Amino acid sequence: MRKFSKLNIGSAGIPLSTPNKNTLNGIKHVKTLGLDSMELEFVRNINVSKELAPQVKKESEKNDIILSCHGQYYINLNSKEKEKKEASVKRILSAARRAYESGAFSMTFHGAYYMKENPEKVHKVVKDALISITKTLKDEGVEIWVRPETTGKVSQYGSLIELLKLSQEIGMVMPTIDFAHLHARENGKLNNYDEFCKILQTIEKFLGREGLDNMHIHFAGINYSKKGELNHLNLKDSDLNYKDMAAAWQEYKIKGVAICESPNIEKDALLVKKEYNSQKKMFEQDSITPEFDKSQKAKGKYSRYKIGGGKRTKP
Repeated sequence: MRKFSKLNIGSAGIPLSTPNKNTLNGIKHVKTLGLDSMELEFVRNINVSKELAPQVKKESEKNDIILSCHGQYYINLNSKEKEKKEASVKRILSAARRAYESGAFSMTFHGAYYMKENPEKVHKVVKDALISITKTLKDEGVEIWVRPETTGKVSQYGSLIELLKLSQEIGMVMPTIDFAHLHARENGKLNNYDEFCKILQTIEKFLGREGLDNMHIHFAGINYSKKGELNHLNLKDSDLNYKDMAAAWQEYKIKGVAICESPNIEKDALLVKKEYNSQKKMFEQDSITPEFDKSQKAKGKYSRYKIGGGKRTKP
Protein backbone atom coordinates (compact mmCIF):
# COMPACT_ATOMS: atom_id res chain seq x y z
CA MET A 1 0.00 0.00 0.00
CA ARG A 2 1.13 3.57 -0.71
CA LYS A 3 3.06 5.53 1.93
CA PHE A 4 2.80 9.31 2.10
CA SER A 5 5.32 12.00 2.89
CA LYS A 6 2.78 14.85 3.11
CA LEU A 7 -0.88 15.83 2.88
CA ASN A 8 -1.97 16.05 -0.78
CA ILE A 9 -4.86 18.48 -1.33
CA GLY A 10 -7.02 18.13 -4.43
CA SER A 11 -10.34 18.12 -6.24
CA ALA A 12 -13.38 15.86 -6.18
CA GLY A 13 -13.46 14.93 -9.84
CA ILE A 14 -12.28 16.81 -12.91
CA PRO A 15 -11.70 20.51 -12.08
CA LEU A 16 -14.40 22.77 -13.52
CA SER A 17 -11.81 24.90 -15.33
CA THR A 18 -10.30 21.94 -17.21
CA PRO A 19 -10.07 22.55 -20.99
CA ASN A 20 -11.72 19.76 -23.02
CA LYS A 21 -12.96 18.05 -19.86
CA ASN A 22 -12.12 14.39 -19.49
CA THR A 23 -10.28 12.35 -16.88
CA LEU A 24 -6.83 12.50 -18.50
CA ASN A 25 -7.03 16.26 -19.05
CA GLY A 26 -8.38 16.65 -15.54
CA ILE A 27 -5.26 15.05 -14.08
CA LYS A 28 -3.04 17.33 -16.17
CA HIS A 29 -5.05 20.39 -15.10
CA VAL A 30 -4.84 19.46 -11.40
CA LYS A 31 -1.06 19.62 -11.85
CA THR A 32 -1.28 22.97 -13.67
CA LEU A 33 -3.41 24.42 -10.87
CA GLY A 34 -0.81 23.46 -8.29
CA LEU A 35 -2.96 20.85 -6.56
CA ASP A 36 -1.73 17.41 -5.54
CA SER A 37 -4.59 14.93 -5.89
CA MET A 38 -7.84 14.14 -7.68
CA GLU A 39 -10.74 11.89 -6.78
CA LEU A 40 -12.28 9.72 -9.49
CA GLU A 41 -16.02 10.27 -9.17
CA PHE A 42 -17.85 6.98 -9.73
CA VAL A 43 -20.82 8.30 -7.77
CA ARG A 44 -23.44 7.59 -10.47
CA ASN A 45 -21.55 5.16 -12.65
CA ILE A 46 -18.04 3.86 -13.27
CA ASN A 47 -17.02 6.44 -15.84
CA VAL A 48 -13.51 5.09 -16.50
CA SER A 49 -13.52 2.12 -18.86
CA LYS A 50 -11.27 -0.91 -18.38
CA GLU A 51 -9.37 0.18 -21.50
CA LEU A 52 -8.88 3.75 -20.22
CA ALA A 53 -7.85 2.76 -16.68
CA PRO A 54 -4.15 2.02 -17.47
CA GLN A 55 -3.89 5.39 -19.23
CA VAL A 56 -5.35 7.14 -16.19
CA LYS A 57 -2.82 5.40 -13.95
CA LYS A 58 0.06 6.34 -16.28
CA GLU A 59 -1.07 9.98 -16.50
CA SER A 60 -1.34 10.30 -12.71
CA GLU A 61 2.14 8.83 -12.24
CA LYS A 62 3.58 11.08 -14.97
CA ASN A 63 2.14 14.20 -13.28
CA ASP A 64 2.73 13.01 -9.70
CA ILE A 65 -0.97 13.33 -8.87
CA ILE A 66 -2.41 11.06 -6.16
CA LEU A 67 -5.70 9.42 -7.17
CA SER A 68 -8.52 8.34 -4.88
CA CYS A 69 -12.04 7.24 -5.79
CA HIS A 70 -15.59 7.88 -4.60
CA GLY A 71 -17.84 4.89 -5.19
CA GLN A 72 -21.51 4.90 -6.11
CA TYR A 73 -24.12 6.71 -4.03
CA TYR A 74 -26.61 3.85 -4.33
CA ILE A 75 -25.22 1.69 -1.54
CA ASN A 76 -26.96 0.37 1.57
CA LEU A 77 -25.29 -2.66 3.13
CA ASN A 78 -28.12 -2.74 5.69
CA SER A 79 -30.94 -2.98 3.15
CA LYS A 80 -33.67 -5.42 4.08
CA GLU A 81 -34.12 -6.27 0.40
CA LYS A 82 -31.69 -9.01 -0.60
CA GLU A 83 -31.36 -7.72 -4.16
CA LYS A 84 -30.44 -4.20 -3.01
CA LYS A 85 -27.89 -5.48 -0.53
CA GLU A 86 -26.29 -7.74 -3.15
CA ALA A 87 -26.26 -4.85 -5.61
CA SER A 88 -24.53 -2.67 -2.98
CA VAL A 89 -21.80 -5.27 -2.53
CA LYS A 90 -21.33 -5.54 -6.30
CA ARG A 91 -21.06 -1.75 -6.61
CA ILE A 92 -18.36 -1.56 -3.94
CA LEU A 93 -16.40 -4.38 -5.59
CA SER A 94 -16.70 -2.98 -9.11
CA ALA A 95 -15.67 0.53 -8.02
CA ALA A 96 -12.71 -0.83 -6.02
CA ARG A 97 -11.49 -2.96 -8.92
CA ARG A 98 -11.64 -0.15 -11.49
CA ALA A 99 -10.17 2.38 -9.08
CA TYR A 100 -7.23 0.02 -8.45
CA GLU A 101 -6.72 -0.50 -12.20
CA SER A 102 -6.70 3.31 -12.56
CA GLY A 103 -3.99 3.74 -9.94
CA ALA A 104 -6.14 4.95 -7.04
CA PHE A 105 -4.91 4.07 -3.55
CA SER A 106 -8.30 4.34 -1.83
CA MET A 107 -12.01 3.94 -2.59
CA THR A 108 -14.63 5.58 -0.40
CA PHE A 109 -18.42 5.15 -0.14
CA HIS A 110 -21.41 5.77 2.13
CA GLY A 111 -21.97 2.42 3.81
CA ALA A 112 -25.51 2.06 5.10
CA TYR A 113 -28.65 3.46 6.69
CA TYR A 114 -29.79 2.51 10.17
CA MET A 115 -33.32 1.76 8.91
CA LYS A 116 -34.55 2.48 12.48
CA GLU A 117 -32.50 -0.46 13.80
CA ASN A 118 -30.10 -0.66 16.73
CA PRO A 119 -26.78 0.92 15.63
CA GLU A 120 -24.78 -1.98 17.11
CA LYS A 121 -26.77 -4.45 15.03
CA VAL A 122 -26.20 -2.36 11.91
CA HIS A 123 -22.48 -2.22 12.71
CA LYS A 124 -22.31 -6.02 12.71
CA VAL A 125 -24.17 -6.22 9.40
CA VAL A 126 -21.78 -3.73 7.79
CA LYS A 127 -18.77 -5.46 9.35
CA ASP A 128 -19.78 -8.87 8.01
CA ALA A 129 -20.33 -7.44 4.53
CA LEU A 130 -16.95 -5.70 4.50
CA ILE A 131 -15.10 -8.79 5.73
CA SER A 132 -16.50 -10.62 2.70
CA ILE A 133 -15.77 -7.71 0.33
CA THR A 134 -12.17 -7.27 1.45
CA LYS A 135 -11.54 -11.03 1.27
CA THR A 136 -12.76 -11.07 -2.33
CA LEU A 137 -10.52 -8.13 -3.26
CA LYS A 138 -7.52 -9.62 -1.49
CA ASP A 139 -8.02 -12.96 -3.23
CA GLU A 140 -8.10 -11.12 -6.58
CA GLY A 141 -4.90 -9.19 -5.79
CA VAL A 142 -6.72 -5.84 -5.65
CA GLU A 143 -4.65 -3.78 -3.22
CA ILE A 144 -6.75 -0.76 -2.32
CA TRP A 145 -8.06 0.75 0.89
CA VAL A 146 -11.80 0.23 1.28
CA ARG A 147 -13.09 3.27 3.15
CA PRO A 148 -16.59 3.85 4.51
CA GLU A 149 -17.07 7.60 4.93
CA THR A 150 -18.23 9.52 7.97
CA THR A 151 -21.78 10.48 7.01
CA GLY A 152 -23.65 13.76 7.39
CA LYS A 153 -27.13 12.57 8.33
CA VAL A 154 -28.16 11.07 11.66
CA SER A 155 -30.16 8.43 9.75
CA GLN A 156 -26.95 7.10 8.16
CA TYR A 157 -24.50 4.60 9.59
CA GLY A 158 -21.09 6.25 9.75
CA SER A 159 -20.26 8.09 12.96
CA LEU A 160 -16.57 8.66 13.67
CA ILE A 161 -16.47 6.02 16.42
CA GLU A 162 -18.36 3.44 14.35
CA LEU A 163 -15.89 3.71 11.50
CA LEU A 164 -12.83 3.71 13.74
CA LYS A 165 -14.04 0.49 15.39
CA LEU A 166 -14.67 -0.99 11.95
CA SER A 167 -11.13 -0.06 10.91
CA GLN A 168 -9.71 -1.78 13.98
CA GLU A 169 -11.67 -4.93 13.20
CA ILE A 170 -10.98 -5.42 9.48
CA GLY A 171 -7.77 -5.35 7.46
CA MET A 172 -7.84 -3.19 4.26
CA VAL A 173 -10.49 -0.95 5.89
CA MET A 174 -9.80 2.60 7.03
CA PRO A 175 -12.21 5.54 7.40
CA THR A 176 -12.71 8.50 5.12
CA ILE A 177 -12.99 11.49 7.43
CA ASP A 178 -15.42 14.06 6.04
CA PHE A 179 -15.05 17.14 8.25
CA ALA A 180 -18.14 18.80 6.75
CA HIS A 181 -20.25 15.70 7.39
CA LEU A 182 -19.11 15.47 11.01
CA HIS A 183 -19.93 19.16 11.48
CA ALA A 184 -23.42 18.68 10.00
CA ARG A 185 -24.09 15.40 11.81
CA GLU A 186 -23.41 17.18 15.12
CA ASN A 187 -25.66 20.12 14.14
CA GLY A 188 -22.91 22.74 13.98
CA LYS A 189 -20.45 21.35 16.53
CA LEU A 190 -16.95 20.04 15.69
CA ASN A 191 -15.99 23.35 14.14
CA ASN A 192 -13.11 24.92 16.08
CA TYR A 193 -9.44 24.20 16.52
CA ASP A 194 -9.77 22.20 19.72
CA GLU A 195 -12.64 20.13 18.28
CA PHE A 196 -10.75 19.41 15.07
CA CYS A 197 -7.75 18.35 17.17
CA LYS A 198 -10.03 16.10 19.21
CA ILE A 199 -11.11 14.32 16.01
CA LEU A 200 -7.47 13.67 15.12
CA GLN A 201 -6.65 12.60 18.67
CA THR A 202 -9.51 10.10 18.54
CA ILE A 203 -8.29 8.69 15.23
CA GLU A 204 -4.82 8.16 16.70
CA LYS A 205 -6.25 6.62 19.87
CA PHE A 206 -8.00 3.92 17.80
CA LEU A 207 -5.59 3.45 14.89
CA GLY A 208 -2.22 4.68 16.08
CA ARG A 209 0.00 6.93 14.01
CA GLU A 210 -0.98 4.93 10.89
CA GLY A 211 -4.42 6.52 11.15
CA LEU A 212 -2.89 9.99 10.73
CA ASP A 213 -0.24 9.03 8.17
CA ASN A 214 -2.74 7.35 5.83
CA MET A 215 -5.71 9.71 5.72
CA HIS A 216 -8.45 10.10 3.12
CA ILE A 217 -10.24 13.36 3.92
CA HIS A 218 -13.20 15.18 2.44
CA PHE A 219 -14.02 18.82 3.13
CA ALA A 220 -16.51 21.39 1.82
CA GLY A 221 -18.86 24.08 2.95
CA ILE A 222 -22.12 22.56 4.13
CA ASN A 223 -25.75 23.42 4.82
CA TYR A 224 -27.48 21.41 7.55
CA SER A 225 -30.48 21.05 9.83
CA LYS A 226 -31.15 19.18 13.09
CA LYS A 227 -31.25 15.99 11.02
CA GLY A 228 -27.83 16.67 9.55
CA GLU A 229 -26.55 17.39 6.04
CA LEU A 230 -28.75 19.16 3.49
CA ASN A 231 -26.29 20.09 0.74
CA HIS A 232 -22.74 21.19 0.07
CA LEU A 233 -21.82 24.87 -0.21
CA ASN A 234 -18.73 26.84 -1.13
CA LEU A 235 -16.62 27.45 1.96
CA LYS A 236 -17.17 31.20 2.06
CA ASP A 237 -20.94 30.66 1.90
CA SER A 238 -20.87 28.33 4.91
CA ASP A 239 -19.82 28.33 8.56
CA LEU A 240 -17.19 25.58 8.28
CA ASN A 241 -14.10 26.93 10.02
CA TYR A 242 -11.57 25.86 7.41
CA LYS A 243 -8.76 27.96 8.90
CA ASP A 244 -8.86 26.13 12.21
CA MET A 245 -9.27 22.84 10.34
CA ALA A 246 -6.05 23.53 8.39
CA ALA A 247 -4.27 24.52 11.60
CA ALA A 248 -5.23 21.21 13.25
CA TRP A 249 -3.95 19.32 10.19
CA GLN A 250 -0.62 21.09 10.56
CA GLU A 251 -0.46 20.53 14.31
CA TYR A 252 -0.88 16.79 13.88
CA LYS A 253 1.35 16.57 10.79
CA ILE A 254 -1.18 14.39 9.00
CA LYS A 255 -0.47 12.72 5.66
CA GLY A 256 -2.58 11.31 2.84
CA VAL A 257 -5.14 13.11 0.67
CA ALA A 258 -7.66 15.86 1.40
CA ILE A 259 -10.33 16.19 -1.30
CA CYS A 260 -12.49 19.29 -1.75
CA GLU A 261 -16.18 18.61 -2.45
CA SER A 262 -17.39 22.21 -2.56
CA PRO A 263 -19.48 23.09 -5.66
CA ASN A 264 -16.64 25.30 -6.92
CA ILE A 265 -14.26 22.32 -6.47
CA GLU A 266 -10.78 23.62 -7.33
CA LYS A 267 -11.33 27.15 -5.98
CA ASP A 268 -11.92 25.92 -2.44
CA ALA A 269 -9.21 23.28 -2.83
CA LEU A 270 -6.74 26.06 -3.64
CA LEU A 271 -8.14 28.23 -0.83
CA VAL A 272 -7.54 25.49 1.74
CA LYS A 273 -4.12 24.61 0.33
CA LYS A 274 -3.08 28.27 0.64
CA GLU A 275 -4.33 28.37 4.22
CA TYR A 276 -2.67 25.04 5.02
CA ASN A 277 0.68 26.28 3.68
CA SER A 278 0.41 29.54 5.62
CA GLN A 279 -0.27 27.53 8.78
CA LYS A 280 2.81 25.45 8.00
CA LYS A 281 4.97 28.58 8.16
CA MET A 282 3.47 29.41 11.53
CA PHE A 283 4.20 25.94 12.90
CA GLU A 284 7.74 26.01 11.52
CA GLN A 285 8.27 29.25 13.40
CA ASP A 286 6.69 27.63 16.43
CA SER A 287 9.20 24.79 16.42
CA ILE A 288 12.15 27.12 15.84
CA THR A 289 11.41 30.04 18.13
CA PRO A 290 10.51 29.45 21.79
CA GLU A 291 9.37 33.08 22.07
CA PHE A 292 6.86 32.51 19.26
CA ASP A 293 5.61 29.36 20.98
CA LYS A 294 5.18 31.30 24.20
CA SER A 295 3.31 34.13 22.49
CA GLN A 296 0.91 31.69 20.79
CA LYS A 297 0.14 29.95 24.08
CA ALA A 298 -0.50 33.33 25.68
CA LYS A 299 -3.04 34.04 22.96
CA GLY A 300 -4.72 30.70 23.65
CA LYS A 301 -3.93 29.40 20.18
CA TYR A 302 -2.05 26.28 19.26
CA SER A 303 -0.91 23.57 21.66
CA ARG A 304 2.24 21.57 21.01
CA TYR A 305 1.51 18.13 19.60
CA LYS A 306 2.87 15.04 21.31
CA ILE A 307 2.51 11.68 19.58
CA GLY A 308 0.33 9.27 21.53
CA GLY A 309 0.00 5.52 21.16
CA GLY A 310 -3.17 4.05 19.73
CA LYS A 311 -3.14 0.48 18.48
CA ARG A 312 -4.81 -1.10 15.48
CA THR A 313 -5.83 -4.72 15.37
CA LYS A 314 -6.66 -6.96 12.42
CA PRO A 315 -8.71 -10.18 12.27
